[in-house]
Amino acid sequence: MRPCREPPATPSRRKWRSHPGAGVRASWRGLHSACAGRRQSAIAIESVSLLPAAASGGRRQRSHAHRGGSMKKLQVATALLSALGFSTTFSSAVFAQGSYPSRPIRWITPYPPGGSTTALSRLIGNKLTERWGQNVIIDNRPGGDTIIGTDVAARSSPDGYTLLLSGNSSIVVSLTHKTPYDVLKDFAPITIIAKTNYVLVINPATPASNLKEFIAYAKGRPGALNVASVASGSSQHLMGELFGILTGVKMQHIPYKGGAAGLLDLMGGRVQASFSNSINVVSHIRAGKLRGLAITGERRIPTLPEVPTYAEAGLPEYQPKNWQGVISPAGTPTEVVTKLSEEIRKILALPDIIKTLDNAGMEPWGSTPQQMAEEMRASRAEVVKIIKTANLKFDG
Repeated sequence: MRPCREPPATPSRRKWRSHPGAGVRASWRGLHSACAGRRQSAIAIESVSLLPAAASGGRRQRSHAHRGGSMKKLQVATALLSALGFSTTFSSAVFAQGSYPSRPIRWITPYPPGGSTTALSRLIGNKLTERWGQNVIIDNRPGGDTIIGTDVAARSSPDGYTLLLSGNSSIVVSLTHKTPYDVLKDFAPITIIAKTNYVLVINPATPASNLKEFIAYAKGRPGALNVASVASGSSQHLMGELFGILTGVKMQHIPYKGGAAGLLDLMGGRVQASFSNSINVVSHIRAGKLRGLAITGERRIPTLPEVPTYAEAGLPEYQPKNWQGVISPAGTPTEVVTKLSEEIRKILALPDIIKTLDNAGMEPWGSTPQQMAEEMRASRAEVVKIIKTANLKFDG
């Protein structure tokens, strides 16, 4: 009896994906792995040519009769696979679900290594590795206000082996910069991992001990106070603009290349305020180098119990959207997206994960893919409103 054989090699993934027989070609792998009990039928299918021969000097024009012959072969193969109990849709997802993941997964984060985004990616990635027995490799691809790493992910194969850490900041960038991708159309939402809480921090020399006092102090000095952000058109920038819209405060926006430089200037007194990720300012607040006035979210966090929420501080309507989630290239099989989403949501329910996120000023979310898609659209609507109301202009 002949042993099962590998399917005939093809020049490249891109060449055969769009061919009419591509689905059969993708389904071959599943057939090959299950062929132990179906050897004779598999051999019969193996003899059917499904892919066009490589043409030298360009793509050859095939006659109507040749196309008819290829379609006839495809129909024969379809019937044979159907007789064996395989779905005639030939989606690679049919076979991917049973074995996924069968190799390491690349998790791209479009930020520099060492920050909170890398820590969050490793936190979830390590748990996936433990549960699935396949390495999840964190791949930092910073640059271009997250555009470089996001574009790498968008161009990757939609097979579930490339994931991207993405948040509402990706929505902001898509509206304030020219991007080579559409963040809503070129990606498949998987799940929102967590809400990220931001703290309004000021220099301790500023004569304000709470949010109301700061608002009064700033309104009495329109344009005199400087507020730092990581970049023009960033989520931090728009958080400051939203704050101004709701309170009537007018501060001068000072963009920096990254958050560290802005915090240094804030502690040095060169700027007076910043809307900062809580994990980046906890140690400075505890050391007395910064003063925390209010934090986003529905409740206080364990690491900053003395800092009230905006609702407690008297500004309940200030609820900017700040979250981090995971997405994959558009076209990723639905079964794979569902499996990833369900597994990550199980991880987010673990007590040690909840505690870790809580201490970092994050609230576990664990949305479904559909809920994440809705949240992405809602975030976009909010950003558009802020940009129009504040009459912001961007060159990117």
